[in-house]
Amino acid sequence: MSKNNKPLHVAIVGTRGYPYVYGGYETFVKEMGERLVQRGIEVTVYCHAPLFEKQPKKVNGINLVYIPCVETKSLSQLTNSLLSMIHVCFSKVDVVFVVNSANGPFGILTKLFGKPSTINVDGLEWLRPKWKGLGARYYLFASRLATKLYDQLITDSDEMEKIYLEKFNAPSKMIAYGANPKLSSDSTLIEEWNLQKESYFLIVGRLIPDNNADLIVEGFVKSKSKRKLVIVGDVPYHDKFAQRMKQVDDKRLIFTGYVRDQEQLASLYHNCYAYFHGHEYGGTNPAMLKALGFGCAILALNTRFNQEMLQKGKYGWYFEKNVESVVDITDRAEKSPEKMEKLREHSREGLTDKYNWDVVTDEYEALFKTLCKRKIKENLVEINY
Repeated sequence: MSKNNKPLHVAIVGTRGYPYVYGGYETFVKEMGERLVQRGIEVTVYCHAPLFEKQPKKVNGINLVYIPCVETKSLSQLTNSLLSMIHVCFSKVDVVFVVNSANGPFGILTKLFGKPSTINVDGLEWLRPKWKGLGARYYLFASRLATKLYDQLITDSDEMEKIYLEKFNAPSKMIAYGANPKLSSDSTLIEEWNLQKESYFLIVGRLIPDNNADLIVEGFVKSKSKRKLVIVGDVPYHDKFAQRMKQVDDKRLIFTGYVRDQEQLASLYHNCYAYFHGHEYGGTNPAMLKALGFGCAILALNTRFNQEMLQKGKYGWYFEKNVESVVDITDRAEKSPEKMEKLREHSREGLTDKYNWDVVTDEYEALFKTLCKRKIKENLVEINY
């Protein structure tokens, strides 16, 4: 309970909204938001109005506020978050939870209005290839401001926590992202692409440079593998990078586009021979957690984040960021079916407690209550003074 014995009221700003499950943040809102409501906490989620044809005021106990935005690739998120932050500052919420370091500068609003606030900064946005020039500089500027304008900084992996300390001298609280392990799935759901169990390698993710699908495709094409490479994902706009990848002439490549049926996606994970993970700039990655939770043999790009998630090779193999390394790991995987099977058998063991949604929610609930109590104490000190 917060002040006046009312339920603690938390607002979430910076995602596309709820129940719009499109990406990692939206899944996060669903998993944590619904759990917080079950615990008696009031939750309000700010949504991108253009994405919702129907706009109910409440779904599954979560309050929904629909905010407009400038509908362009680079401005939709920023304009929506800015307007959402202005709106939330005039509301009666107790704590404002913001996601995405791009929203760093908007912390000045909650600070001016005296609203307790916290921000989950996500990945190394300023290094992502899609944000070149001005975009990269803005993200670096915004991330630096995020460390100064919010009451609590949150990182989602131990390595990301270290990076914010090294680069910005900013301590943060590490709270990871959760997983939903799944032991079985309907194998007939992959027949849509004429696939059979372990007849293919798998990539899941947006077709953007950050995720290195082009590198994996190029290396796979040069390998001796007779299996397919199934690439799940796309981009929601016309893009030369994605188009070039789709035009690679090799009968082993299958581009499925988005797979929105979660059971079908689970089946693709469950039945792959091995899962390629090329994500480079994030912390705890949702696609990697799915691969662990669905029992995949994982072949991951060698980054400090992937080393952390796979516990330095205990739950997967690594390749370097070059075509020859992808060729090599593909051919080695083909020659090592017993080792691939062993990785599949033990991958779920890699999901330690920090990747449990209930534990993640415990951490956030405790943090929100601490921020609220801290604010009450500050107000009492001011009154006494």
